[in-house]
Amino acid sequence: MTWLLVVVGAAVGAPLRYLTDRAVQSRHSSVFPWGTLTVNACGCLVLGLVAGAAVSSGTYALLGTGLCGALTTYSTFSYETLRLAERGWSGIAAANAAGSVLVGIGALALGVELARAVTG
Repeated sequence: MTWLLVVVGAAVGAPLRYLTDRAVQSRHSSVFPWGTLTVNACGCLVLGLVAGAAVSSGTYALLGTGLCGALTTYSTFSYETLRLAERGWSGIAAANAAGSVLVGIGALALGVELARAVTG
């Protein structure tokens, strides 16, 4: 039954990723992949909230594995970073790589701390 929770979470996370990425990226004229950074940061924050709240395994499967797994995108992050470097924007590629890792870890830590503060 856990697999069904993962499927349901992913069914929400994947379209949410696409729509959020497109909405954010359409508001920027730069080559920096703001949409991907945004969905990855949001996914890390939600995962931190879920982990910090110490939810049940079913809730973790639904939100942590399903929703966050489909919402975040390591493959697109990697592809966009490579494309930036190939096009001669190595500084932007490096900023994307470093920024994505730092923002992701920061968002995860923030989520954990927020959840712990709320749940006691």
